[in-house]
Amino acid sequence: MYRRVLLKLSGERLGGQEGRGIDVEYLKVFSHRIAAAVREGHQMAIVTGGGNIFRGLQGVGKGFDRVTGDRMGMLATVINSLALAGALRSEGIEAEVFTATPMAPIARYYDRDSALAVLKRGGVALLAGGTGNPYFSTDSGAALRALELGAEAVLKGTRVDGVYDKDPLKNPDAVKFDELTFEKAINDRLKVMDTTAFALCEQGPVPIVVFNINDPDALLDILRGGKAGTLVHA
Repeated sequence: MYRRVLLKLSGERLGGQEGRGIDVEYLKVFSHRIAAAVREGHQMAIVTGGGNIFRGLQGVGKGFDRVTGDRMGMLATVINSLALAGALRSEGIEAEVFTATPMAPIARYYDRDSALAVLKRGGVALLAGGTGNPYFSTDSGAALRALELGAEAVLKGTRVDGVYDKDPLKNPDAVKFDELTFEKAINDRLKVMDTTAFALCEQGPVPIVVFNINDPDALLDILRGGKAGTLVHA
């Protein structure tokens, strides 16, 4: 059973079926499941992506250089984190947004001890803005924060129920892994997370569990020690 985890949510999941903007109903569903986990005693930090609003690489070729595009993507993650924090507070859960670059009064500037204090008193720390640097994905930011906070696992909520040898949404013959090593994930170029994120978690080592965030039972099952999703380990 995991006591402290970092949950990585893609921005597209917050955008609902269309994967764009913020779908209020999806926000309520996810916040309800997270709140249930926190009430059960699990400590949870959350990193969201920003692809439902703006993805940094989208800006390349549209008049933005990579640095500017990535900065816009970082701001998108702040918007998502503020929205999710509000939904969690509606569930009666303390939620604090921390940003990788100073952004007062919108959110608190991230420091490890303050984020840990929120977790230890039963709140949720939402860690926005990636690493604060361009050329790093939110997956890499999630891996870095998981190491800093002493998380026992990174839980990556996606639209599929684990890691496959190829995209199962496009290939009906795709084969699912129940578990695999970081080395295999990197060598086989499995795209569920980027290489930097895998390498950071391998260094921890901090295992990664990839699961279907739309499954209403998966999150609590994993936190309780169940076998939902795919386990990536050292």
